[in-house]
Amino acid sequence: MAPADAFTIETPAGSVHATAGSRRTDCVVFALSGAVRGSVHVTGTQHPQHWDQFNAVRACLGPVDAFEDTAPDDDLPRLARGRTRYRGSLTRCPGRQGRPAEVSVNQLWTAAGDEPTAKAAAALTAVLSGCAEAVAQRADLPLILDAARLRKTPGLLRFLHGAAAQADAEADRLRAAARAALPAQKALVAAWWTVARWFTAHPHPVLLLMLAEGPGSLVWQIDLLQWRAVYCATAAADERGRARKFRAEVASLLAQQRRGRRRAAPDGSTETEEVV
Repeated sequence: MAPADAFTIETPAGSVHATAGSRRTDCVVFALSGAVRGSVHVTGTQHPQHWDQFNAVRACLGPVDAFEDTAPDDDLPRLARGRTRYRGSLTRCPGRQGRPAEVSVNQLWTAAGDEPTAKAAAALTAVLSGCAEAVAQRADLPLILDAARLRKTPGLLRFLHGAAAQADAEADRLRAAARAALPAQKALVAAWWTVARWFTAHPHPVLLLMLAEGPGSLVWQIDLLQWRAVYCATAAADERGRARKFRAEVASLLAQQRRGRRRAAPDGSTETEEVV
């Protein structure tokens, strides 16, 4: 689809005509007519897996960013032949190494909280995708993405600091659980050998049951503690990795923020700042 202020999107419900309004710093709102009536809000956003990389666009049903504000039910899009209003969004990320763009659709709902019909969902998804693609091809996309980064960075920094601290705390808890499992396992192994010696000296069915494998047995508990030690140690390492990733994203966002400030225009305009 070539970038344009107005274009047509073919959907299972019929043709939808989308007309772009003037850019609002970090977003474009499309007016819809034809098979779908209403509007779609498209804004720049961060990559879903890399929160310091602002290279994606998010399209939301309605005139506002659904992640930032809630549009009144009457402002939500509807099919031309129906009265039901719909909520939902779609994120479009550039493909890696020349591959097609990665598109993910968040759950689509009616304003009443019900799932849309398959036809309505397909039509709305096509509209969201078409509007997101139109913005992704705009010449001013770098300005949209940079403005989104400037606006969202303070909130992202707060979130990432909290997420890193939470990941560190979870890693500490899991590591402590892994360490606690080892002496408990050793104690059970020692108990098993003690019972084995008792059974060798005085064979008895009760002692045999204690030595046998099965749910609740000593062998079962030993295996469980061994699994728990390995699982918790691995999970703790994963949480440490998440904390490092979050802190690396914080450092990246701060570096981008500093570079942007150095390149800001004397009149305070953000459009001349470096696009990262």
